[in-house]
Amino acid sequence: MADKDLLQNKHLLWRAGFGPAVEQLDDLSKFTPQQFYKKMASLSAKKTNYLQGTDKALDDLYAENIGKRAADRTAEERREIQRLQTDAIKKLNALWMGEMINSEQQLKEKMALFWHGHFACRSTNAFYQQQLLHIIRDNALGNFGDLLKAVSQSPAMLTFLNNQQNRKGRPNENFAREVMELFTMGRGNYTEKDIKEAARAFTGWSGTPQGEFVFRKTQHDTGEKTILGQSGNFNGYDVLNILLEQKQTALYITQKIYRFLVNGTIDAKETQRLADNFFKSKYDIGALLKDIFTGTTFYDQKNMGTLIKSPIELLAGIQRMIPMQLEDDTALLTIQRILGQLLFYPPNVAGWPGGKTWIDSSTLMMRLRVPQLFTDADELNVTPKDDDDQMMGMKVPAKPKKNLGTKAINASMSWDEHYKQLKKIKREELLTTIAQHLLQTSGNINNTTLEKYIDDSSREAFIKSATIQIMSTPEYQLC
Repeated sequence: MADKDLLQNKHLLWRAGFGPAVEQLDDLSKFTPQQFYKKMASLSAKKTNYLQGTDKALDDLYAENIGKRAADRTAEERREIQRLQTDAIKKLNALWMGEMINSEQQLKEKMALFWHGHFACRSTNAFYQQQLLHIIRDNALGNFGDLLKAVSQSPAMLTFLNNQQNRKGRPNENFAREVMELFTMGRGNYTEKDIKEAARAFTGWSGTPQGEFVFRKTQHDTGEKTILGQSGNFNGYDVLNILLEQKQTALYITQKIYRFLVNGTIDAKETQRLADNFFKSKYDIGALLKDIFTGTTFYDQKNMGTLIKSPIELLAGIQRMIPMQLEDDTALLTIQRILGQLLFYPPNVAGWPGGKTWIDSSTLMMRLRVPQLFTDADELNVTPKDDDDQMMGMKVPAKPKKNLGTKAINASMSWDEHYKQLKKIKREELLTTIAQHLLQTSGNINNTTLEKYIDDSSREAFIKSATIQIMSTPEYQLC
């Protein structure tokens, strides 16, 4: 297979998913990128499974306390609820990571990760978190208007953006502002008056502690509002429809998806073309993705190997290439924190900025160590930065126990599929072939330097150590 075809297939699998799984390596020579994409889209069209981190103990505790205000609960009740909520969100993190790694629905999970950052939300309520995650995953490839409306009516987002405080005569503008600035049109495409009027339309939108949307009619402002030049007795649903009527919304969403999937630098002509088609399709996300992934621009050399993998992409990609069982799935949460992307805990309502912000002097060194942590050849002795505003009570001890990483991760790796995939490769070609499988950059790495750290005691030892060493290079950080 030509090197060009190999790079294009890997390029697609990294951008439309979390990289090739080891069992797919042989297929890279059998199918075109268009065939790969068609199959990915077909698999991702299947029903979305519901991921549940909460359990009966939390359900029962909530049922017992449902009528109590937080201030009326005992200190013990509050601590127990917080503990169960935190454990449920940790479990939800591990469950979703498992889907990113193992699911055939790679396209759906990749776009769900995008929407998870776009509709960034922090909440200590595990019911809210798992409900919002299902909304995002279930609508990830569907219609953006449907996704926007479902997210906007989720108690998770309404509470996070203070809309439960938004009442007739006392409007709270936070929710309306972020809907315009971050979720639809982007900053500079509306006025402060538009926000104030939209906030009035969203009055009365709220939710129950266990995740049901509630419209509190007595709190709703029924007066006339003027938003983006249109006047009427608008409610929140009307506002969302007005925003979807704006071509700027289609352009803003397209540009953001382009940065996530194609290139951090916008191609104005190409994104305008994509946005026009997106708008004409009435916000069909699947149609937009097909337009991107089956077009020629996506496969231009300037768009290949140019994105820095997010921490989640890095961790999922390693585990897709090296199948493994972890003694404790939640051990990855510490690594997520250190690398700067802990699922369900975005830094703020704008989400993770991505791009070059993923890399600094400390996170780069940690990234290069991650493959070693999975092989038990290294110890995790770095303490994540203690940001309890972001962690919302999920602090770790100031001084981690000795050998925390080695004991916590304890991965059991399977290499049989690697041996099978490389069975026909000559010994002198192994390192180059493994590098071709793993790296998205077209440039060559220094084989002489790598071989100093590779175990050459047997063919199997060589394959294992070469794979880990290549994953520990700066080049592997790119996709």
